[in-house]
Amino acid sequence: MLNVIDPRCEYRRNPIGIGERRPRISWRLQGDRRDVLQTAYRIQVSLDDAFRQIVWDSGKVESDASTHIELDGLSVKSRTVYYYRIQAWDNGGETSDWSETAWWETGLLDYREWQAQWIAYPEAHLAALGEACPIFRRTFDVRDGVVSARIYATAHGVYELQLDGRRVGDWYMTPGWTSYNKRLQYQTYDVTERMTPGKHAIGIGVGNGWYKGNLAWSDRRNIYGDRSAALLQLHLVYADGSEETIVTDSEWRAAPSAVLMSEIYHGETYDASLEQPGWCLPAFDDSSWLAAETVEFDKSRLTAQYNEPVRPIETIKPIALLRTPAGETVLDMGQNMVGWIRFTVRAEAGREMRLQHAEVLDAEGNFYTENLRSAKQTITYRAKGGETETYEPHYTFQGFRYVKLEGFPEPVEPEQFTGVVIHSDMTPTGRFACSEPLVNQLHHNILWGLKGNFVDVPTDCPQRDERLGWTGDAQMFARTATYLMNVAPFFGKWLQDLAADQLEDGGVPFVIPNVLSEKEHSSSAWGDAAVIIPWTLYLVYGDKRILERQYDSMTAWIQYIRKQGGDEALWNTGFHFGDWLALDSKPGSYFGATDNDFIATAFYAYSVSLLRDAAIALGKTADAEELRALHERIVAAFRREFVTPAGRLAVPTQTAHVLALTFGLVEGDDRKRIGERLAKLVEDAGHLTTGFVGTPYLNHALSTAGHHEIASRLLLRTEYPSWLYQVTKGATTVWEHWDGIREDGTFWSKDMNSFNHYAYGSIGDWLYRVVAGIDTDPSAPGYKRIVLRPQPVAGLTWADGAFDSMYGEIRCAWKLPDKPDGEIEVTVTVPPNTTATLTLPDSASLTPDAVTESGTPLDRAAGVHGVRRGDAGLELKLGSGTYRFAYAASAAAAAVPASQA
Repeated sequence: MLNVIDPRCEYRRNPIGIGERRPRISWRLQGDRRDVLQTAYRIQVSLDDAFRQIVWDSGKVESDASTHIELDGLSVKSRTVYYYRIQAWDNGGETSDWSETAWWETGLLDYREWQAQWIAYPEAHLAALGEACPIFRRTFDVRDGVVSARIYATAHGVYELQLDGRRVGDWYMTPGWTSYNKRLQYQTYDVTERMTPGKHAIGIGVGNGWYKGNLAWSDRRNIYGDRSAALLQLHLVYADGSEETIVTDSEWRAAPSAVLMSEIYHGETYDASLEQPGWCLPAFDDSSWLAAETVEFDKSRLTAQYNEPVRPIETIKPIALLRTPAGETVLDMGQNMVGWIRFTVRAEAGREMRLQHAEVLDAEGNFYTENLRSAKQTITYRAKGGETETYEPHYTFQGFRYVKLEGFPEPVEPEQFTGVVIHSDMTPTGRFACSEPLVNQLHHNILWGLKGNFVDVPTDCPQRDERLGWTGDAQMFARTATYLMNVAPFFGKWLQDLAADQLEDGGVPFVIPNVLSEKEHSSSAWGDAAVIIPWTLYLVYGDKRILERQYDSMTAWIQYIRKQGGDEALWNTGFHFGDWLALDSKPGSYFGATDNDFIATAFYAYSVSLLRDAAIALGKTADAEELRALHERIVAAFRREFVTPAGRLAVPTQTAHVLALTFGLVEGDDRKRIGERLAKLVEDAGHLTTGFVGTPYLNHALSTAGHHEIASRLLLRTEYPSWLYQVTKGATTVWEHWDGIREDGTFWSKDMNSFNHYAYGSIGDWLYRVVAGIDTDPSAPGYKRIVLRPQPVAGLTWADGAFDSMYGEIRCAWKLPDKPDGEIEVTVTVPPNTTATLTLPDSASLTPDAVTESGTPLDRAAGVHGVRRGDAGLELKLGSGTYRFAYAASAAAAAVPASQA
């Protein structure tokens, strides 16, 4: 039976407040047989869930497309709910019923629809307010018969909403971090069920956040403005069709809150004795409050929320309460996490308690904070007294595993404390496990590195006085991130800020949003995020709109590079981070040994090739031809400059060889020789020496060059330097430095030594794409045509990977025999409406004329469309379904379909 399931609009189920004027629909198919392919679909859109007011009907469309379907010709209106349903036909002649009814709701599509005014704490009283965070309120009356109530809100700073004394929604750190002077997101909240007849009160609290708080390491403040403000519109729609709008204006009242200080880096100070109980209840007396002041800010920058909000995702309880040698009381959360501590305490009035957050203990077991630099990461709470009090911060977050407690009444019990983990609420998509527990912990660490650093923007680290959206780190980790979670909306939002902050000449700032000097921009491998990440998202999600939106930005970056030197085919000018933090750097230096102009030209060639492919995907034929010619010139110039007549690289580092191989800069005998040389460099060193630039591609380059066994040894190495060395030292996230903690327990440095820094977590891409063998065919992106080529690792007996694609779950698992005459087992799942090419590992015993357990020739088995012997092994063309293959490595064996296994 054919079913249409999981209907989505712009990646989301029933999204509210979206800003797309051309929304797109995606769905999945479900069938009870193998080899299900869609042959046609029909979409209906209605203004009611009974589909009596149909406003758009595609009719039956002959197509196998089921992702990102544009509703051509549908003109959407603001603040409107659109219901939709899908029907499909398949290659077996089946017709589905209509899918479940899904919907999306538009936000304010035109900034001129904002009737509200920005409000701020009165300027004449700002000195008295000091560092305290202001709160604003007003009351309003509601008639009977509300059928829809929506709040649209944003702030200069970060804000929290209350309605009748209760928090509105579970979104935190809103409106997030964008290039505020160019783009400011607003959020939409459904409060219909709370709009009972009578009087109500609405309130807003605003903290400094990224807007006016301390950012970067030079104590800079007020980067976007020096005054926090709020903007809100509540739209009420009644059953009789009438509407009412409540807006921020001069009728609102303002007062200081009990939050006396709040900074992202430094934490929060809260005096519970200053609370105003019931301040957001209708009956509260606000006569002593000040009148809010209206202020002018440009509303044309307002745009609907594009990415997922930051939410509390899970909670963690401490695993231990420690007494350190220095006499400190310290909670061990057991996991390096990002968020905050919620605690409950009973104390006398005025007692001051402090929670200081850190990632590690020092060699003696004492609380260690030097790597935080100037970030205080401290919560200070003054008790109200007389009752049990519960507190958690409002406008800040910390990166930590350990929490030092000061001032808490004895006895301190771990049960008083709960770790609240926050991050952008992305949908988990990846699963990987294998026979080696240390590798499984590494995968865990990579995932938690993503969680901790994907808090609205992709940050380098979540604990010290930095937490910036470094472009290089983001592009190095992007492909790994796509396996772990659906990051299309997350990166899609961030890329719009990259384009917004891009310089007029096409240069790309080091960090996005850009809060550094205008002179700090355009390093190779960092600025290339403008091209690499959009292309990565297109490959993984098949989303052309991301390419369309970013194409001008991508092109501007390439044009910037072309203008940097006399020879447009080489990039040998300007500042570059190079192979940052590589182990072949000079003592005391952060810069690796690989020549900057080598790295710059290699990435130049790579980005041009990706932009060429993007132009082809978008049908920009003339651009594609120009870029093809430019790429050929760059590659030729690269070879003249960096490849000797004997076919060796003039730059003798691991990273140089990795980039030449990965970016296709050498070919033929030269490529083979350089692959051999890379293997020898690793063997001679006994380990990797790569930094941020080379590490993401190192294992890929080795496996592709025929040295998979060396890549496997790098993965499983536990001595320094290696990924598993960190695990053996107790890491629960990925470190910034290979030797963040040395063998003797001392630290690499105190200046730049994060223990939650995902760049080296890019090995996750190799785990999924090579070890588990799950990849997409670039000619049919988004896993429409799947490439399955698992490559077992010597030292592992099994591995199992899964990825939840736009079409459904893809799985590839392998198990090696535990005895000489045993069988290799490979199990794969191909989701409906896709096809896959599976290359079986070590399949010498399995031939194209093999038969299934039931005696059916392999090439005639259900779902199998072709079997042939290829250079890499036995290749099978598969339709959707689950398959299990079991065969001897060196003797005749059968391929066993899952249904017969």
